Amino acid sequence: MKKRLYRSREDIIVSGVCGGISEYLDIDPTIIRVMWVVLSIFGGAIFGGVVLYIVCSFIIPRTPIYIDAEYREKD
Repeated sequence: MKKRLYRSREDIIVSGVCGGISEYLDIDPTIIRVMWVVLSIFGGAIFGGVVLYIVCSFIIPRTPIYIDAEYREKD
């Protein structure tokens, strides 16, 4: 199966963007969330980080139900 980026249905804090990115990169979602906050604050554009997150939540599709079921079967 081809690896694709989806918003997570399982690991959601706001809309599942960071959870989906962490599943795609196979790392802990907390690391992605901390990196997102740090880059937003120290990148000089807190507003830009928030806008980017909102844009990602609209652009990145949610994990289809059939793929989510495949993950549960493997566990």
